[in-house]
Amino acid sequence: MLYDIYVSQMRVGDELEGYYVLKTAQQKVSNNGKPYLNAVISDASGDIDMKVWDYSGPVGPGDEGGVVKVRGTVSEFRGALQFTAERLRTAGPNDRPDLSRLVPVAPIDIDGVFDEVTRYAESIEDKDYRDICLEMLRLHGDALKNIPAGKTVHHSFLSGLLMHTANMLRTADFLAKLYSDTVDRSLLLAGTLLHDLGKEEEFLYSEMGLVTDYSVKGELLGHLVMGAEEAGRVAESLGTPEEKSMLLRHMLLSHHGDPEFGAAVRPMCAEAELLSLIDLVDSRMEIYRENMEKLEPGQFSQRIFALEKKIYKHG
Repeated sequence: MLYDIYVSQMRVGDELEGYYVLKTAQQKVSNNGKPYLNAVISDASGDIDMKVWDYSGPVGPGDEGGVVKVRGTVSEFRGALQFTAERLRTAGPNDRPDLSRLVPVAPIDIDGVFDEVTRYAESIEDKDYRDICLEMLRLHGDALKNIPAGKTVHHSFLSGLLMHTANMLRTADFLAKLYSDTVDRSLLLAGTLLHDLGKEEEFLYSEMGLVTDYSVKGELLGHLVMGAEEAGRVAESLGTPEEKSMLLRHMLLSHHGDPEFGAAVRPMCAEAELLSLIDLVDSRMEIYRENMEKLEPGQFSQRIFALEKKIYKHG
């Protein structure tokens, strides 16, 4: 029996016991009519699908984001590792799990990258856009440094939003210079910096800082609308000209590209078009990065829901 081994070290046939984060949990019914728990458990090294057969509780969706103690066996299903739990319970007050090994954190220098983001804001040539960005950083700086960018799809670890935003700012800065005859760098960088700050209110968080669910405002409005509304309020308080405020709000409302993917409106200026593409590129490359870490050279992944395909890791 192995104890508290990292997910990245798990191998087929391992029998193990330990503490992990319950990342997702869904109560389902099998083809033979019996209940089971379909879940994902994780630690700082990665995550693994978990099944608990003939199980209807008490652990369930309400425990997502918390720590559970599991005992079971690692197997393989459709080319991917899967953990089958024989025992499962939430961690209690007398348990002493090592939280530092459980919570995944962005692989970046957090303070250094936040300083870099601040420098990008300070480099915005247009004073109106620059002032809005610096004020939004003042209001959301702590959250930007710490919260994930999402629940499961990409950058779903602590400081994931900072990593995502910084990557996008680097790309935006490069593309603004490449297409300088078409793109207003100030507007592009401002929209890029602000595009996901509404996520601070969109999500609910566990005591360890991971996303567990959507807030009421997150469900009813979403981070695009909340972000655009706040940017508009800040712009008004700073006396920003209405056209600039409107363009910036358009950037935030359209950055998902298409209403099918959550955009309130489609991008209708060059900067908004670029922002939606930069967001898509960085999110998809992060999905590749996270999944390729689990593969050996020459191996295909299982089908990845967010990409709607499987991927291949070459030598």
